[in-house]
Amino acid sequence: MTQLARPASYARNDVERVVRDALVRHLAGAAKAGPKPNPLVVNISARHVHLSPEHLEVLFGKGAQLEVQKELYQQGFFAAKQTVAVVGPRRRMLPEVRVLGPCRGASQVELAFTDGISLGIDLPVRCSGDHHDTPGCILVGPEGVVELTAGVIRAERHVHMGPLDLAYYGVADHDRMHLRIESPGCTTVFEDLLVRAGENIKLEVHVDTDEGNAVNLENATRVELVKPEKCGCKHK
Repeated sequence: MTQLARPASYARNDVERVVRDALVRHLAGAAKAGPKPNPLVVNISARHVHLSPEHLEVLFGKGAQLEVQKELYQQGFFAAKQTVAVVGPRRRMLPEVRVLGPCRGASQVELAFTDGISLGIDLPVRCSGDHHDTPGCILVGPEGVVELTAGVIRAERHVHMGPLDLAYYGVADHDRMHLRIESPGCTTVFEDLLVRAGENIKLEVHVDTDEGNAVNLENATRVELVKPEKCGCKHK
């Protein structure tokens, strides 16, 4: 008499894990197949300064407030009318560097690579707000001078995403993505953009002036965000 093999038995948690993984894959595929929730915008973030309230008063006088010159793409952020001079260790100066608002808890100066060469500052690449092992500089305003001991950086390129964008691209906060830019004569892939997520955030990539000029961003015909495993690059 032939005996039939009994079907393998599975623990309940194994079954739940398999079902959960399949559901996540299905939802991710459905999100990707749907329409893109927001247009992709790539902007050049020119050199600028963020000030703490204390440093704002030192540079512009007691009781000073930032005055809006131009609203930025992200709601609630603006280019202020105020500017400061940034002085490096070679005593070379970048005059009239724009202050961005609103104020922050700690002052920060964001420059491009060539700005650092001009000032004699070896700029570390950092996520905004990460001031560990960063150099300082001198800020000069109409009412006073501030000597920063840290906070001068080259901001690493990044992409701002809201919840719908995260779901569409299948990424999470602090993941990495690649940006492909098609432009006449210099189509380029920028690797390892940092994903910075938040509520009420518009989909926007920030690159610095050097990067934007290098890829002729002003005349770009197409920009595309790509997950690293799908771009064909060897880099992980």
